[in-house]
Amino acid sequence: MHVKGKMMAFCGLFLALSVVCMSLGSVIETNTLFLLAAASFFVGIVIREFGMKAGAAFYVADVLLGFLIAPNKFYVFSFAAMGLYIVIIEEAWRFLGRSASTQRQSLFWAVKYVVFNVMYIPMLVLFDEILLGGKKLSFAMTAGIWLAGQIALFLYDRAYEYVQSHVWTKIRGRMF
Repeated sequence: MHVKGKMMAFCGLFLALSVVCMSLGSVIETNTLFLLAAASFFVGIVIREFGMKAGAAFYVADVLLGFLIAPNKFYVFSFAAMGLYIVIIEEAWRFLGRSASTQRQSLFWAVKYVVFNVMYIPMLVLFDEILLGGKKLSFAMTAGIWLAGQIALFLYDRAYEYVQSHVWTKIRGRMF
Protein backbone atom coordinates (compact mmCIF):
# COMPACT_ATOMS: atom_id res chain seq x y z
CA MET A 1 0.00 0.00 0.00
CA HIS A 2 2.85 2.39 0.67
CA VAL A 3 3.99 2.36 -2.96
CA LYS A 4 0.46 3.07 -4.26
CA GLY A 5 0.09 5.93 -1.80
CA LYS A 6 3.37 7.43 -2.94
CA MET A 7 2.31 7.09 -6.57
CA MET A 8 -1.07 8.70 -5.89
CA ALA A 9 0.50 11.62 -4.06
CA PHE A 10 3.09 12.09 -6.77
CA CYS A 11 0.51 11.96 -9.57
CA GLY A 12 -1.83 14.29 -7.69
CA LEU A 13 0.93 16.85 -7.26
CA PHE A 14 1.88 16.65 -10.93
CA LEU A 15 -1.79 16.83 -11.93
CA ALA A 16 -2.14 20.06 -9.99
CA LEU A 17 1.03 21.50 -11.51
CA SER A 18 -0.10 20.53 -14.99
CA VAL A 19 -3.50 22.20 -14.62
CA VAL A 20 -1.82 25.31 -13.17
CA CYS A 21 0.41 25.45 -16.27
CA MET A 22 -2.66 25.11 -18.51
CA SER A 23 -4.49 27.85 -16.63
CA LEU A 24 -1.46 30.15 -16.61
CA GLY A 25 -1.34 29.79 -20.39
CA SER A 26 -4.55 31.81 -20.48
CA VAL A 27 -3.18 34.45 -18.12
CA ILE A 28 0.33 34.84 -19.55
CA GLU A 29 -0.48 34.91 -23.27
CA THR A 30 3.13 35.35 -24.40
CA ASN A 31 4.19 32.01 -22.85
CA THR A 32 1.17 29.90 -23.79
CA LEU A 33 2.99 27.29 -25.88
CA PHE A 34 5.80 27.01 -23.34
CA LEU A 35 3.33 26.45 -20.49
CA LEU A 36 1.25 23.94 -22.46
CA ALA A 37 4.41 22.04 -23.38
CA ALA A 38 5.51 22.05 -19.74
CA ALA A 39 2.09 20.71 -18.73
CA SER A 40 2.35 17.91 -21.26
CA PHE A 41 5.84 16.94 -20.08
CA PHE A 42 4.28 15.82 -16.78
CA VAL A 43 2.43 13.11 -18.72
CA GLY A 44 5.74 11.68 -19.92
CA ILE A 45 7.26 11.82 -16.46
CA VAL A 46 4.36 9.85 -14.99
CA ILE A 47 4.60 7.28 -17.81
CA ARG A 48 8.33 6.79 -17.28
CA GLU A 49 8.03 6.59 -13.49
CA PHE A 50 4.90 4.46 -13.06
CA GLY A 51 4.13 2.81 -16.40
CA MET A 52 1.72 3.23 -19.26
CA LYS A 53 -1.48 2.46 -17.34
CA ALA A 54 -0.77 5.12 -14.74
CA GLY A 55 0.34 7.54 -17.45
CA ALA A 56 -2.81 7.02 -19.51
CA ALA A 57 -4.99 7.49 -16.42
CA PHE A 58 -3.02 10.62 -15.56
CA TYR A 59 -3.49 11.96 -19.10
CA VAL A 60 -7.27 11.38 -19.05
CA ALA A 61 -7.57 12.96 -15.59
CA ASP A 62 -5.46 15.91 -16.73
CA VAL A 63 -7.63 16.58 -19.78
CA LEU A 64 -10.87 16.25 -17.81
CA LEU A 65 -9.64 18.48 -15.00
CA GLY A 66 -8.34 20.96 -17.55
CA PHE A 67 -11.80 21.22 -19.12
CA LEU A 68 -13.29 21.84 -15.70
CA ILE A 69 -10.76 24.39 -14.45
CA ALA A 70 -8.86 26.05 -17.31
CA PRO A 71 -10.51 29.24 -18.53
CA ASN A 72 -9.57 28.81 -22.21
CA LYS A 73 -10.83 25.46 -23.52
CA PHE A 74 -8.90 25.84 -26.81
CA TYR A 75 -5.68 25.57 -24.78
CA VAL A 76 -6.96 22.35 -23.22
CA PHE A 77 -7.45 20.94 -26.74
CA SER A 78 -3.88 21.97 -27.55
CA PHE A 79 -2.63 20.34 -24.36
CA ALA A 80 -4.65 17.21 -25.16
CA ALA A 81 -2.92 16.92 -28.55
CA MET A 82 0.53 17.44 -26.99
CA GLY A 83 -0.18 14.93 -24.23
CA LEU A 84 -1.57 12.37 -26.67
CA TYR A 85 1.58 12.73 -28.76
CA ILE A 86 3.69 11.96 -25.69
CA VAL A 87 1.55 8.96 -24.72
CA ILE A 88 1.86 7.51 -28.22
CA ILE A 89 5.61 8.08 -28.59
CA GLU A 90 6.31 6.62 -25.15
CA GLU A 91 4.34 3.52 -26.11
CA ALA A 92 6.14 3.39 -29.47
CA TRP A 93 9.50 3.58 -27.67
CA ARG A 94 8.47 0.72 -25.38
CA PHE A 95 7.31 -1.32 -28.39
CA LEU A 96 10.49 -0.61 -30.38
CA GLY A 97 12.60 -1.43 -27.33
CA ARG A 98 11.30 -4.98 -27.48
CA SER A 99 12.31 -5.37 -31.11
CA ALA A 100 15.83 -6.25 -32.17
CA SER A 101 16.01 -3.61 -34.88
CA THR A 102 19.34 -1.97 -35.62
CA GLN A 103 17.60 1.05 -37.12
CA ARG A 104 15.53 1.68 -33.99
CA GLN A 105 16.35 5.39 -33.60
CA SER A 106 15.53 6.31 -37.21
CA LEU A 107 12.35 4.22 -37.07
CA PHE A 108 11.41 5.98 -33.84
CA TRP A 109 11.82 9.39 -35.49
CA ALA A 110 9.70 8.22 -38.42
CA VAL A 111 6.97 7.13 -36.00
CA LYS A 112 7.16 10.51 -34.27
CA TYR A 113 6.67 12.42 -37.52
CA VAL A 114 3.86 10.13 -38.69
CA VAL A 115 2.01 10.49 -35.38
CA PHE A 116 2.46 14.25 -35.39
CA ASN A 117 1.30 14.65 -38.99
CA VAL A 118 -1.72 12.41 -38.48
CA MET A 119 -2.82 14.87 -35.78
CA TYR A 120 -1.49 18.08 -37.36
CA ILE A 121 -2.61 17.91 -40.99
CA PRO A 122 -6.35 17.51 -40.25
CA MET A 123 -6.15 20.43 -37.82
CA LEU A 124 -4.30 22.49 -40.40
CA VAL A 125 -6.90 21.75 -43.09
CA LEU A 126 -10.01 22.05 -40.91
CA PHE A 127 -9.12 24.92 -38.60
CA ASP A 128 -7.95 27.42 -41.21
CA GLU A 129 -11.57 28.17 -42.07
CA ILE A 130 -12.47 28.52 -38.39
CA LEU A 131 -9.52 30.72 -37.48
CA LEU A 132 -9.76 32.93 -40.56
CA GLY A 133 -13.52 33.37 -40.56
CA GLY A 134 -14.36 31.20 -43.54
CA LYS A 135 -11.45 32.29 -45.74
CA LYS A 136 -9.22 29.67 -47.31
CA LEU A 137 -5.41 29.79 -47.07
CA SER A 138 -3.37 29.57 -50.24
CA PHE A 139 -1.41 26.39 -50.91
CA ALA A 140 1.91 28.18 -50.36
CA MET A 141 0.73 29.53 -47.01
CA THR A 142 -0.57 26.11 -45.96
CA ALA A 143 2.74 24.49 -46.97
CA GLY A 144 4.65 27.13 -44.98
CA ILE A 145 2.54 26.50 -41.91
CA TRP A 146 3.03 22.75 -42.35
CA LEU A 147 6.81 23.23 -42.54
CA ALA A 148 6.74 25.46 -39.45
CA GLY A 149 4.87 22.67 -37.66
CA GLN A 150 7.60 20.17 -38.55
CA ILE A 151 10.24 22.51 -37.12
CA ALA A 152 8.10 23.07 -34.02
CA LEU A 153 7.80 19.30 -33.57
CA PHE A 154 11.57 18.91 -33.72
CA LEU A 155 12.05 21.65 -31.09
CA TYR A 156 9.25 20.30 -28.88
CA ASP A 157 10.65 16.79 -29.03
CA ARG A 158 14.18 17.96 -28.25
CA ALA A 159 12.89 19.96 -25.29
CA TYR A 160 10.96 16.92 -24.05
CA GLU A 161 14.03 14.69 -24.26
CA TYR A 162 16.14 17.33 -22.51
CA VAL A 163 13.63 17.65 -19.67
CA GLN A 164 13.44 13.87 -19.28
CA SER A 165 17.18 13.23 -19.39
CA HIS A 166 18.61 16.26 -17.58
CA VAL A 167 16.04 18.26 -15.63
CA TRP A 168 13.86 15.42 -14.34
CA THR A 169 16.91 13.27 -13.54
CA LYS A 170 18.23 15.97 -11.18
CA ILE A 171 14.84 16.60 -9.56
CA ARG A 172 14.10 12.88 -9.26
CA GLY A 173 17.32 12.33 -7.34
CA ARG A 174 16.18 14.82 -4.71
CA MET A 175 12.59 13.55 -4.50
CA PHE A 176 13.14 9.81 -4.16
